[in-house]
Amino acid sequence: MRNDKPNVIVDKTITFSLALIEYCEELEREKKFVIARQLLRSSTSIGANVFEAQNAESKADFIHKMKIAAKEASETLYWLTLCERSKNYRFDNILIENLNEIIKILSKIISSAKGRIPGFMWTLLYAFSNFQIFKLAH
Repeated sequence: MRNDKPNVIVDKTITFSLALIEYCEELEREKKFVIARQLLRSSTSIGANVFEAQNAESKADFIHKMKIAAKEASETLYWLTLCERSKNYRFDNILIENLNEIIKILSKIISSAKGRIPGFMWTLLYAFSNFQIFKLAH
């Protein structure tokens, strides 16, 4: 069920995505298409997965979607680090600072959500969800 109360991580990821869209458009104007496309995909995927997690079917599904968001954040950090260290790219450190804040919040959300499910139960939920995915794939 959708909860329309203010949500810090949703708001931060949307704001971050909008900032990265602008940055990627600048990179494209400078003909840095490969990095711009990779960065645009990974950075906007963070917020998309966080947004999707708000309607998760279960606690395990919520955690899984947040973990995907965290992985996309890690990939985004890689691309931003390349831009930061390249002498041919204009770069603003606020992008990495905002991303690091998002990564910390995601980490806290994931660990808190896992903490609410007893270890044995989490193992069963995770194993069952993976079995279902395996079963559907074959």
